[in-house]
Amino acid sequence: MPFELNEKLKKLVPYDPIVGQYPIRLDANESFLPIGDEEREAIVRAARETDLRRYPDHEAAKLCQAAGAWYWVKPGLLTAWNGTDEALMLLCSAFLGKGETLLSFALDFSMYHFYAYVSGAQCVKLPKRDDFTIDVELVAAALQEHKPAMLLFSNPCNPTSLLLAREETLRIVEAARETGTLAVVDEAYMDFSDQSLLDDIENYDNLVILRTCSKAQGLAGLRLGFSAANETINRALRAVKSPYNVGALTQAVGMALLCQPLRLQEGIQDIRRRKDELSAALKDLGLPVMGDAANFISVANAAGAFEYLKERGIIVRKFGEHLRVTAGSEEENGALVEALKGWREIQCIS
Repeated sequence: MPFELNEKLKKLVPYDPIVGQYPIRLDANESFLPIGDEEREAIVRAARETDLRRYPDHEAAKLCQAAGAWYWVKPGLLTAWNGTDEALMLLCSAFLGKGETLLSFALDFSMYHFYAYVSGAQCVKLPKRDDFTIDVELVAAALQEHKPAMLLFSNPCNPTSLLLAREETLRIVEAARETGTLAVVDEAYMDFSDQSLLDDIENYDNLVILRTCSKAQGLAGLRLGFSAANETINRALRAVKSPYNVGALTQAVGMALLCQPLRLQEGIQDIRRRKDELSAALKDLGLPVMGDAANFISVANAAGAFEYLKERGIIVRKFGEHLRVTAGSEEENGALVEALKGWREIQCIS
């Protein structure tokens, strides 16, 4: 009989990023900052010194040491990944199984539900409040009701750019511990905020934190991320990951740039400044900014502007009736604001 895909694979829809050439791209939450001359020289030097004939360090020890210094985390509590998407897929495949449950939110990073589905688990999607904030009591009740194997959510949230306070996040982690649930907090955008749980990873036996170099560090093309967890969980993650999962060049370049903390911090401040300026400008236009805790801004009830912007060579991200807008350079932000001003004028006329 001919081979056929199983029902699970037949229903899968590929991830669908916006493709094409556009003068201004503010849709992927990438960094607008160019690689500086010193950083470029460090990258070239790292590549030159890398022996590509040999497999890379399986545990990426030196890379984790550099990341540990940046995050103020013991290197032995970190695992390096080929992007945090690899970590998410492995977490779901290793800690979830058929008949088990992932608890997440209806409005969050869409790939969480995708990886749970591929693992064979069911996904319970919790609603958020009308203002898109998280109801901690609702989460605690859902944990007691469903007894999920894993709870997974982003903070700051993608796509809303709203931030949950550290104390509230810890309440959720503690509620998850009561039900024997692994709590995975995706802090991809926490470099732009100050409510991280990294200082708490050794205090909880059910906590995993994810960090990426794609946003604040401007290394989206490198595909590099880290997980942080206590020794027991981290040992398990290192045991189940693929051998040599982070390439030698990625390790070398990651080390070269993570070892420049002052430059990284200056870059983060530049991005935050442009984001704050953009947020203020959009508010001045009368647009309802509902979140700006990351390197992007979420704007409520503005989905109608998506095609208007696209026609003018500006790409942002649309989710439901809202927009997610990455902070760009001064020139990019200016062009976006002018275009939205034109869109607002048309709205007022009509």
